[in-house]
Amino acid sequence: MTEITGMTGTTPRWEQRFRAPRVGLPDWAEDAPDRSLFVSNATGTFELYAWDRASGTQRQATDRPNGTTDGVLTPDGEWIWWFRDSDGDEFGIWMRQPFHGGDDEPAVAGLEPSYPAGLALGRDGTAVIGRSTDEDGTTVHVVRPGQAPAEIYRHRESAGVGDLSHDGTLIALEHTEHGDAMHSALRVVRLDGSVVAELDDTKGGTEELGLEVLGFAPVDGDTRLLVGHQRRGRWEPMVWDVASGEETDLALDLPGDVSAEWYPDGSALLIAHSFEARSELWRYEPATGELTQVETPAGTVSGATARPDGAVEYLWSSAALPPEVRSTSAPVVLDPPGAKAPGSVPVKDVWVEGPGGRIHALVQKPEGSGPFPTVFDIHGGPTWHDSDAFASGPAAWVDHGYAVVRVNYRGSTGYGRAWTDALKHRVGLIELEDIAAVREWAVASGLADPAKLVLSGGSWGGYLTLLGLGTQPDAWALGLAAVPVADYVTAYHDEMEALKAMDRTLLGGTPEEVPERFEASSPLTYVDQVRAPVHISAGVNDPRCPIRQIENYVDRLVARGAVHEVYRYDAGHGSLVVEERIKQVRLELDFAARHLGTPGTAGS
Repeated sequence: MTEITGMTGTTPRWEQRFRAPRVGLPDWAEDAPDRSLFVSNATGTFELYAWDRASGTQRQATDRPNGTTDGVLTPDGEWIWWFRDSDGDEFGIWMRQPFHGGDDEPAVAGLEPSYPAGLALGRDGTAVIGRSTDEDGTTVHVVRPGQAPAEIYRHRESAGVGDLSHDGTLIALEHTEHGDAMHSALRVVRLDGSVVAELDDTKGGTEELGLEVLGFAPVDGDTRLLVGHQRRGRWEPMVWDVASGEETDLALDLPGDVSAEWYPDGSALLIAHSFEARSELWRYEPATGELTQVETPAGTVSGATARPDGAVEYLWSSAALPPEVRSTSAPVVLDPPGAKAPGSVPVKDVWVEGPGGRIHALVQKPEGSGPFPTVFDIHGGPTWHDSDAFASGPAAWVDHGYAVVRVNYRGSTGYGRAWTDALKHRVGLIELEDIAAVREWAVASGLADPAKLVLSGGSWGGYLTLLGLGTQPDAWALGLAAVPVADYVTAYHDEMEALKAMDRTLLGGTPEEVPERFEASSPLTYVDQVRAPVHISAGVNDPRCPIRQIENYVDRLVARGAVHEVYRYDAGHGSLVVEERIKQVRLELDFAARHLGTPGTAGS
């Protein structure tokens, strides 16, 4: 394999992609836009960085063994709030530190550790904090300067803080009190918890539709709330005046899912449009209905924000080119130091007829003609989708001579509400039907070697990997499952409360209420049918796919002498440490090489 000189001597291209310094889209303080906060892996671990744009100075704000990515600036830019958990378990408290540096301190006294459920910070120092625990469900607290936290909301079902109005008098909440964790309703309350307005699209129809908070208008006294809705079978924005109840439908003539945020003066909307694994940006003028495209390269915009001067900053990448923070007023806004990540090969779009409709897949392949050993890299979520965006993992497989196929199965976002909602009750089995249809295409087209098909994925993708190895044992030569659901019943009882609510929605109840559905959708049910070698990696502090249910599955593999390897690491649902992530990919590459006779990582 070709080697090039990297950051420390001769480093394989695939490792260079992981080690190359990256930055996320900077968040900026609403009333001090020269003060920004961003995430970077410059030290080898993803941490938060403060950036004073006026002086050009940057400093690392957090420094923890397992990394930190959840942080926000106060509107005045004086404080950085960041979430402190324990070794990736996502259970903890909000901390804060001065923007220009200083000691960390608990941001709020009197609140016990919890899972986060939204945060909104006001201009007068008021904080609205959403919390989730197994004991209490979701609670929301209002914390005024110098006062103890006041609980204003509590419910067993999942909920979260959406936004705080510009003048700090109204709070928008998303909730699922109706019991469907996939489709939220909205409630706007005052700081004392008294209700101002309700918006619920789950009532009065044969189908439940979801709503999401996109943000209050950034003007004092303006009671307009930007809302995402699904009334026409996809995500679209509308404006809801919570005082008058008036709803203004934008009816944007764009295919696919559409989201939006306000320009800083409230005069226009920045539209984010996602369609068929690509995305683009538009400016919308509510007063005139004019829609103007914001020029971005072909690929994926992972985040965007409009600045006070009217410029739009956005995080962009494609499968072939690594991410950059760009602006409509400058080619690159924030350029991390050090060597740049090598590019990869572009994706090819494939559409395959499946049992539930046309399935979109993204394909990357190495040079030469097939058939190739082929990795089906299955995305997590399940409410997510693969896109034409840079990903170091798939690129590593291509470097080693594999084709990579990523399938946006039923349950994926970006293809309409019916496609996303199709999973209910036959969870896992529906997605695998779509993956099987694309697998058949890959073999019939000559792309994939039928004797060297790898099923791989993390989180929900890891779950589908284990389920697929057991329900389709003749189809796969190898399985690679990272942080998977392996024993659905035990996973339900051990996982964080918000995910329990999602599982009740997907499967129609608890394991005690619908045991047959949990059994049909659990990889443990089919573990004795697994014939392919399987590699499992798991974080011992994972609150989403907890370790005990993985150990139950592994014990069954051990009992029957199945070929497998397990790698456990001291983190949560994945790792924010670059070298740890490289180690995991290296283990998977070597496992595949040993069992498929394909190139490994030695000397690559």
